[in-house]
Amino acid sequence: MKYRRLGKSGLEVSEIGFGAWTIGLDWWGKKIDDAEAVRMLKKAYDVGINFFETADMYGKGKSEKLMGEAFKGMRNEVIYSTKWGYDLYGAEQIGHQELPQKHDPEFLQIALKKSLERLETNYVDVYSLHNPKMDAIQNDELFASLDDLVKRGTIKSHGVALGPAIGWREEGLFSIENRNITCVQTVYNVLEQDPGRDLLKSAAQHDVGIMVRVPDASGLLTGKVTAETKFDKNDHRSFRKREFIQEAVQKIENMKPLATSKGWNVTELAIKFILSQPQVSVVLPTMVTAEEIDMFAAISDGKYLSTTESAQLEEMYEKNFFVKPVAST
Repeated sequence: MKYRRLGKSGLEVSEIGFGAWTIGLDWWGKKIDDAEAVRMLKKAYDVGINFFETADMYGKGKSEKLMGEAFKGMRNEVIYSTKWGYDLYGAEQIGHQELPQKHDPEFLQIALKKSLERLETNYVDVYSLHNPKMDAIQNDELFASLDDLVKRGTIKSHGVALGPAIGWREEGLFSIENRNITCVQTVYNVLEQDPGRDLLKSAAQHDVGIMVRVPDASGLLTGKVTAETKFDKNDHRSFRKREFIQEAVQKIENMKPLATSKGWNVTELAIKFILSQPQVSVVLPTMVTAEEIDMFAAISDGKYLSTTESAQLEEMYEKNFFVKPVAST
């Protein structure tokens, strides 16, 4: 496992992080029981992963509780990144429906206190706004409160997690350029390079680390999703349009020669493409088995794409990987 600096925080984080939303929710078509979740967290640590990313709303605190249980007595050996801003205490979530947001200084104190209790710690390494709208990002009082928490040591750094879907370019750029943040979390993968490219460029200028989620394009780049895949109603990937999936499968075929020339499979090419970007601090694949933890951890080996090879994939992206768009049905 290789490690990188997370922006201006000074934290040395594993290039592959553990996205702990899968152990708090069953939105990936699989429900993981608590005992298995703890085993997976410890497995991730054993293969060199030190960065564990979650949110208070994942299972209404369940994910945070499991992390606290798994790493009891090991607090100084792991890096906790969690998110806040959804009112999980005053509203009931139905399905994948988004909860009301409360990104304000008062709720910040409430949410942080409860996360600290669940994680069984007196500080959080990275504390990020969860899917904030522009009004929250432009709230000077809120960010003054976050900076004050850093001075007190209750949080070591703070960031912004963009979402829920891909996009949020303006919110990301404003955060990077105007806030004292350590990191921005965003969707970025070889099939979906925008707005990530703009965020990476701005982040490099302001010493902000990029956390990459959905690096495998919701399973397309690992082969778990094909043109024939039918999603369970609880699977969050059901939002992916059939046309996008059909077109993506053709694009992936056109990437395979580059992967083969490097002695890699498509999954390795996809993750190594991301790790070839120096401003990326950590990649957060969706991992639901011990075997997947091993697979993704092994990709962090320092052997990535050359500048020319990365540019080749960026050019292919701009040309839609030479694929004719699939007509909507």
